[in-house]
Amino acid sequence: MTSTHDMRQLFQAKAEAVSAVVRTVASPQEALAYTVELCHGKEACQLLIAGCGEALSPKARELCDLKPQKVIAAPGLPPAEGEALGRLCAARGIHLTDRPLREHLAGIDIGLTYADYGIADTGTLVIDSSSEQLRLATMISEIHVALLPLSRLRATAYDLEAELGALMGRAPNYTAFITGASRTADIERVLALGVHGPLELHILVWEDK
Repeated sequence: MTSTHDMRQLFQAKAEAVSAVVRTVASPQEALAYTVELCHGKEACQLLIAGCGEALSPKARELCDLKPQKVIAAPGLPPAEGEALGRLCAARGIHLTDRPLREHLAGIDIGLTYADYGIADTGTLVIDSSSEQLRLATMISEIHVALLPLSRLRATAYDLEAELGALMGRAPNYTAFITGASRTADIERVLALGVHGPLELHILVWEDK
């Protein structure tokens, strides 16, 4: 039987091999603080508005020059954690959106979610993404931050057979397997990050046991 420590080490090694950032946190509250500081330290997303390279009226030029406020989307957090995150965001001038993410499909700096499970031997996160809000938060943000309770880490996918069967047995179902940041080499065989999803994946392992 693989020890929790060995699984944790293997998970980190495998996830980091595909460009993920893995950190250990003492609590969900520490994860919230990490997320807000990460957002504070990055450049805000900027929308590329068609026509901004042309001669424009002063009013239109001001619109093109605007740099949007930094935005965090965190669907599915427990209410107390959502309130705590809101206070941390307000202190840093960050907007914590509660809008349906279909209305906010660009300009999300960070999507913060819980992971349902982790698979050590591939560095993979398993997330029940049947909620559209949660699914979009993991796909349209520049950075995805995932909180993984250590008790939900498994050695292999085979060790998740029963849990996966339960997840996939519910309808409708959308179970996501996320390994590293979004990447593709389809464009002239050059590896590019962030083409189909976030540029960065940060995994915060919460030592809940």
